[in-house]
Amino acid sequence: MMSALPAAQSAFAAALTTADAPMPVGLVCWTGAPPERRFEVYRNNVRASLTSALATAFPAVERVVGAEFFAAMAQAYVQAHPPRSPVLLGYGADFADFVAGFEPAEALPYLADVARLETLRRRAYHAADTLPLALDALSAVPPEAMADLTFTAHPALGVLRSPFPVHTIWAMNAGEVPLRPIEDWAPEDVLVSRPQMRVSVSRLPVGAAVFIEHLTAGRNLADALEAAEAMASGFDVVTALGLALTAGAFSAIHWEAPHD
Repeated sequence: MMSALPAAQSAFAAALTTADAPMPVGLVCWTGAPPERRFEVYRNNVRASLTSALATAFPAVERVVGAEFFAAMAQAYVQAHPPRSPVLLGYGADFADFVAGFEPAEALPYLADVARLETLRRRAYHAADTLPLALDALSAVPPEAMADLTFTAHPALGVLRSPFPVHTIWAMNAGEVPLRPIEDWAPEDVLVSRPQMRVSVSRLPVGAAVFIEHLTAGRNLADALEAAEAMASGFDVVTALGLALTAGAFSAIHWEAPHD
């Protein structure tokens, strides 16, 4: 009996997240009544709860497509990607990739990036508590060591580079700014962080995302600057670094003391 339990549990779980799946064999109702109706109620409750969890995690995506479309998309995701943990805080971590391949949403190619931005926001909210780098930390770095300076990313930091105006779309559908027509469909890059324990979403100037990504990958300041300048002529490193520090993007800096 014990050896058959895992298979029975797997069949039960699969049936819960698949709308047209038959009820697993062997279920009984303690009252002696037919169990089909009770199982269907339980299945609907599970699917509704998971759909609600996704709507809570991706409110801007839901607002873009509407509640009915979102519910259908979420239920398709639930069926294809049932939860692997009883803790639902991380459920939907790959929802953006699912949205990117969801055929009914192909007319909204930016929708997956809106979901990616909301994924970064949720990750930032639950990231480890770490003090951000102080704004005046660079004043302690000797000028001759500045080029080799490296940074440690704050656990809440996230960077999104998008070919769409993703920050504008998200902000309008998150209640940050009023809804309005988007006249300039230019690419937008976004920095997500959590200064002072509150999640922040900032639009980055051109080149800044590449600059910050290089720093978070362990490249030194000189290499990061070179990469940003190759992408954006006239890249302003002072503005980009100031924005990142103000947003709490880093938790530490490292350099080698000059030798006499």
